[in-house]
Amino acid sequence: MGAKSEPPAKYQGFIARFPKLGQAWALCAEAGKEGPLSERTARLLKLAMSMAALREGAVHSGVRKALDLGMNREEIEQIVSLLPGTIGFPATAAVYTWVQDVLAKRKKG
Repeated sequence: MGAKSEPPAKYQGFIARFPKLGQAWALCAEAGKEGPLSERTARLLKLAMSMAALREGAVHSGVRKALDLGMNREEIEQIVSLLPGTIGFPATAAVYTWVQDVLAKRKKG
């Protein structure tokens, strides 16, 4: 399992500026951990949802967190391969580039 990534500076700045929103965000995260799903399964689902919703920042974050949990490139890219039937090919290509953004940074760093 890899080392846990630090949240991006922009996120940290947002939380510093709006601490109550940060608390609400933390409560949402806590509530999502309740239930029978493993952390790994929940992380894969959240990543898939962010991809399908075309949320670039959430995809970047989700890929970082998936890698932190020890998931590999192939697992993450398989999620991308499941998207075209739901979101179409052009949107899938965009998601693929967002995933590659993070994978390339991890490879360098």
